[in-house]
Amino acid sequence: MAADTLTSKPGAQGGATGGLRRLLLDNGALTALIVLVIAMSALSGDFLTADNLLNVGVQAAVTAILAFGVTFVIVSAGIDLSVGSVAALSATVLAWSATEAGVPVALAVLLAVATGIVCGLVNGFLVSYGKLPPFIATLAMLSVARGLSLVISQGSPIAFPDSVSHLGDTLGGWLPVPVLVMVVMGLLTAFVLGRTYIGRSMYAIGGNEEAARLSGLRVKKQKLAIYAFSGLFAAAAGIVLASRLASAQPQAAQGYELDAIAAVVIGGASLAGGTGKASGTLIGALILAVLRNGLNLLSVSAFWQQVVIGVVIALAVLFDTLRRKAGATTPAAGASGGGSRGRQALTYVIAAVVAVAVVGATSLLHNGSSAGARPKIGLSLSTLNNPFFVQIRDGAEEEAKKLGVDLTVTDAQNDASQQANQLQNFTSGSLSAVVVNPVDSDAAGPSVRGANQAGIPVIAVDRGVNNADTSALVASDNVEGGALGAKALAEKLGGKGTIVILQGQAGTSASRERGAGFAEGLKAYPGIKVVAKQPGDFDRTKGLDVMTNLLQAHPDIDGVFAENDEMALGAIKALGSKAGTSVQVVGFDGTPDGLKAVRAGTLYASVAQQPSELGRIAVRNALRAAEDEKVEKMVKVPVKVVTKENVAGFEG
Repeated sequence: MAADTLTSKPGAQGGATGGLRRLLLDNGALTALIVLVIAMSALSGDFLTADNLLNVGVQAAVTAILAFGVTFVIVSAGIDLSVGSVAALSATVLAWSATEAGVPVALAVLLAVATGIVCGLVNGFLVSYGKLPPFIATLAMLSVARGLSLVISQGSPIAFPDSVSHLGDTLGGWLPVPVLVMVVMGLLTAFVLGRTYIGRSMYAIGGNEEAARLSGLRVKKQKLAIYAFSGLFAAAAGIVLASRLASAQPQAAQGYELDAIAAVVIGGASLAGGTGKASGTLIGALILAVLRNGLNLLSVSAFWQQVVIGVVIALAVLFDTLRRKAGATTPAAGASGGGSRGRQALTYVIAAVVAVAVVGATSLLHNGSSAGARPKIGLSLSTLNNPFFVQIRDGAEEEAKKLGVDLTVTDAQNDASQQANQLQNFTSGSLSAVVVNPVDSDAAGPSVRGANQAGIPVIAVDRGVNNADTSALVASDNVEGGALGAKALAEKLGGKGTIVILQGQAGTSASRERGAGFAEGLKAYPGIKVVAKQPGDFDRTKGLDVMTNLLQAHPDIDGVFAENDEMALGAIKALGSKAGTSVQVVGFDGTPDGLKAVRAGTLYASVAQQPSELGRIAVRNALRAAEDEKVEKMVKVPVKVVTKENVAGFEG
C-alpha cells in the first residue's frame, strides 16, 4: 500500500460511506497516483503510450532508489540530506577507478559501493556517537561528498565503462534496466523493513528512541547500520544515473535528496518517524515522475512545474496530518495478519481495474485528434537562470510564433539527468523536431540517440552533442570567443600585467571551452600573468563574493576575465571605482546588462554571441529538418568583441 495499513478507532463512521472513506484515507498516495494518471491521459494523447510509460518508470528509478535508502532513515526519525552528493561521488569513484586508475571494472564497482557505505557510516557515527543532529551531520556530508567528486574529476565528466553503462540500456529492446534495478531495490527495502530484526528496530527507534534503548536495542549501532543502508542505496542510484548518461557527472543529482525525501513523505511516511513502507515510497517517486512527465507533455512552464510539485508535497503532508486527526492509527510493524494482506492485495486489484477502465475510456478522446495539428517542436535549455539562455528562448519563441509552430520549452536547471528525462519526454510525444542546448555534450548523447531511433530530427544549439546524430549544430565558437577575450584584455593592458579568471560552473562544456580558448589566446602575451582562477558558477552573486575574496589576496591586479557577463558584473560590483579605470574587466555573452555596463565603461568588453539569433536560427532549422528539407550540418553565428567604441546599435 501507499502507506502503513491503518485502522480506524472504535466508533468511526461505519457503513459503505465510512468504508470508502477509510479506503481513501488508508491509500491516499495510491489514490493520488491513479487520479494523476487518469488526468494526464485525458489531457494529453501522448501520455498513455507504452514508450512514455516506460519513460516514467526510467525517470522514477533514480529518485526511487535514493528514496528507498532514505526510507530507512526517516522511519527511524532521522534525515539524510547527503544522498544526492554521495550518489555523484560513488559514480565518480567508479568512473575514475576504471578509466584513469586502470582498476578492473568489477573492483571499481565494489569501490563505488564501498564509498557509499563509508559515507553512510560517517553520517551514522556523527549522529550516534558525535551527537550531531542528523540535519547538520548529513548537510556536512552533502558538501564533503560533492567537493570530493569535483576534486577527483577535476570538475569534468568522466566517461563511464561500457560494461557498466549497460545498466542504462534496455533488455530485449524494450524493458529498461533502471526499472528492473528499481524493482529489485524496492523488494530488498520491503524485505528489510518487514522481515528483519534491523527493520523492526527502525520502527522501534522511530516510534520512541528512549523506549527502544530501555528495551535493550543497541540504538547507536543500529543507527550506524541505518545510515550505511542509505549510503549503499545512494551508491546504487549514482551508478544507475551515470549509466544512463554514459558518464559520471561531478555535479549530478543536485537536489535529488529533496526529491527522495519528498517521495518518502508523499508515500505516507512521517518525518516524526515510526511509519513508512517501500511500496509507499515507490508510489511517491512515481507521482513525482508522472507529474514532471505530464507537465512536460502539456507544455507547462518549467517555473510553474516547480510550483506544482511544491504544492503536491505540501498537500501530501497536510493529508497525513488530516488522516491522523481523522482517527487513523498505525499498527506495530509486522503486526498485520493474513486478512490485512488480503485487503492490501484486493485494494491493488481494484485500483488497477479502475485505472485501466478509466484510462482506456479517456484514451478514446484522443483518437484522430492530431489531424491538421500545427508542427510541434521541443526546446530543452540547460538553464533559464541566466540571461544568455533566456535570450535564446526569447529568440526561439519569436521565430516559432512567426512560423506558426507550437514550441515547448523546458529548463534542465544545469542538471544533465533532468535534461535526459526531458528529452525522453519529447521523444515519446508527437513532436516534429527537438532543439537541445546540452548541459553536457556527452551526457546528452544517449537521449539524443533515442530521438534518432524514433525518427525525430534533433538540432543542437550553442553546444554540440557527442556520440549521437544531430541534423545541425547552431552555435558560436566558445573556444574562439575565449581567445578573442584574451586578445582584447591583453591588448588593453598593453601586453603586461596580472589578471584573475572567474570560471563558470565546474563540469560544464561552456566553462571548459571558454577557459581553454582564453588560455590558448593568452600564450601570445607572455607578459600577462594569471595569479588566480576561481569558479563563480556563472552567477552574479557568486562572482561578487569570489571577486571580493580574491581582492584580499591580490589587491593590485590589472584585469579580470569572467567566463560570462553575470560573473563580470559581480566582479565590477566588488571592484567599485577600480572597474574600468585601474582594473579592466572582460565578460562573455553580450547580455543586455553586460552591454549596458560596456556603454557605462565599467566593463571594458564582452564577447557577444547574439543568443537571440541562435534561438531563431535553431527553430528555423528544426522546422526545415522536420519537413525533410536540406539543413546545413554546421551553422555558425559569429562572435564579436563588443567595446564602448562599437556597442552602439549592437543587438545581442
